[in-house]
Amino acid sequence: MVVLPPMTAHDLRCGEHQDGARPSRFCDGAFPNSPRSTGRRHPPSTFGPRGEGPATAFRGIDASGSAFAAKRKRNPRRGSDLLEYAPSRGVHGDHPILHNSHCGNTSSPVESPFGGHGQALSSLFGAIKSMQCETLGTTPDLIQVFTEAALRNPERAALVHEGRVVTYGRLHELVSRLAERLGPWHGAIAVPATHTPETVVAMLAVLTAGGVYCPVDPAFPPARQQDMVSAAGCRAVIGTDAALDPRLGLPVVRWEQEETARGTAATAGGPGRDAGPEAPAYILFTSGSTGRPKPVVTPRRAISVSVRALRDLFSLTEEDRVLQFASLNWDTSLEEILPTLTAGATLVFDREAHSGSFPRFLRMVKRERVSVLDLPTAFWHELVLHLAEEGTALPDCVRLMVIGGEAVSPARLADWSRLDTGRIRLANTYGCTETTLITHAVELHGPGAPVPGWDWAGGTRAPIGRPLAHVVEDIGDQDELLIGGPALALGYLGMGRATEEAYPVVGGERRFRTGDRVSRTPDGLLTHEGRLNDEIKIRGIRVDPAEVEAHLAGHPAVNAVAVTGAVSVGRAALVAYVVPGPDTETRRLDGDLRAYLRERVPAHLVPSRITVVPHLVLTTSGKVDRRASHQRYATVNRSKETVDER
Repeated sequence: MVVLPPMTAHDLRCGEHQDGARPSRFCDGAFPNSPRSTGRRHPPSTFGPRGEGPATAFRGIDASGSAFAAKRKRNPRRGSDLLEYAPSRGVHGDHPILHNSHCGNTSSPVESPFGGHGQALSSLFGAIKSMQCETLGTTPDLIQVFTEAALRNPERAALVHEGRVVTYGRLHELVSRLAERLGPWHGAIAVPATHTPETVVAMLAVLTAGGVYCPVDPAFPPARQQDMVSAAGCRAVIGTDAALDPRLGLPVVRWEQEETARGTAATAGGPGRDAGPEAPAYILFTSGSTGRPKPVVTPRRAISVSVRALRDLFSLTEEDRVLQFASLNWDTSLEEILPTLTAGATLVFDREAHSGSFPRFLRMVKRERVSVLDLPTAFWHELVLHLAEEGTALPDCVRLMVIGGEAVSPARLADWSRLDTGRIRLANTYGCTETTLITHAVELHGPGAPVPGWDWAGGTRAPIGRPLAHVVEDIGDQDELLIGGPALALGYLGMGRATEEAYPVVGGERRFRTGDRVSRTPDGLLTHEGRLNDEIKIRGIRVDPAEVEAHLAGHPAVNAVAVTGAVSVGRAALVAYVVPGPDTETRRLDGDLRAYLRERVPAHLVPSRITVVPHLVLTTSGKVDRRASHQRYATVNRSKETVDER
């Protein structure tokens, strides 16, 4: 069996900084300005019995990073509950503790691995209340499950990259060696997010060492990379062929090329370094209204429970071959990678997946015998059009097609139904970063779809499905979907007020406010009915227009700005309307603003159209009315992109 050449000789060298600064103590598992491991563990989970007492405690972080305790109080006028906030008496305070073999005792304070973010993260630990301890007690940590899969079949292919193979035995060796060098309790580690085995090795190694995985796309502008690693409190970066910006100034662990293979290294301390279920596993980012990304902290409990659920949902076996398609910056990549590698299946990387050519994509799927595809709905729409127009079928090896990220087109579903796809499970999925991967799913076509099926030709809207077994679901005011259960994230790191607003306590338990309006069909399926706020999906990624507005408003030539979503050629797109400052030359302003944004934000946050306008439409309260501004100027001559009202 061929082993991927760049991986066989890789080892780790320390002592380098990306900015050329002097070597650090990172080699022996310590960071500058951070404590060495003391052998103490992260605090185990802090669960309170469901509905216990009239004053169920919930903890969060205020805007300054101080911990606050919340207690439920009955509102006699509304017959509902309110939250009262008072300063907390410490990380755990008087929070009720459920003592058993799974949930543990949280009475001892623990030294934080997050440095300046320690107080905020510790308080996030304390925010978890009644998260279905019985589920956690039966769900092993995902690194334990991966390790068991690797040791069970060490000669099986774990990763295939451009046709070259990394076996489970070799992958476990690489992960163990990198985890050993990282050492325990080192906090968040930035990992260059690329479609390569190196990223997977780094991810698993960080989790094995008990650290916090933080993927950062090397293609992002340097300013965005800096915002991300600063918000996450990253203490180091894994050095791969695709390096992050050298100006980040983080200690680097580099892969070496010259070392010959050694025997498999044992992982000191065991999988996950005995990190408790509430220890953070990774940090991903969502769009924020301030112009800076919002770091979502997901604990090991949440990702372990979710990965187990997805192995069941996808019916994964060791014979499956799953394509790694999604960007490594987004949690969709985790639903491709982690269920696959904990099931003992094979994860396939191939550049043809991103070639932009459907014939090449389909040839690659056939050549690599891919059995599971997890695609953004927008990409699936285009793929179905290609198959229908060319009269082409998907390769016989495909048994499961997972889609998600935005609404499914009934017209494309009708096309899919007319193709030779009856053997393929077509699963529509729904989830949020704050609720960990997929929370709802439904089979729209194929062996598991209801009989009789839906009339897609008649324009029936596709449902988002039913909650998975670990998910608690509520429908709140204005038909907003609320999500609870053990897969909830801890919250937004260092953003106490935002965490409190997004994760209210309902019936004594935390819920996440999705912002999505839903309706329920007679057979229990949920259907998406729109948003309660201005967030939109661009390429399947949730975007807050206020984030783009904040960046555009920072340009000296912009006096006012409104950003909203529009449909262009059947796809959701960002459009911006800007009011220039006095004496501003407007002929090239739209191009100047795009260049300005590209230096600061990822491509999905750059509007596809920027129109210069004389003024924006305001509400009666004097605020910018995004929708009305768009309606007024959307029909202008777009070749000019400037409106001149005289």
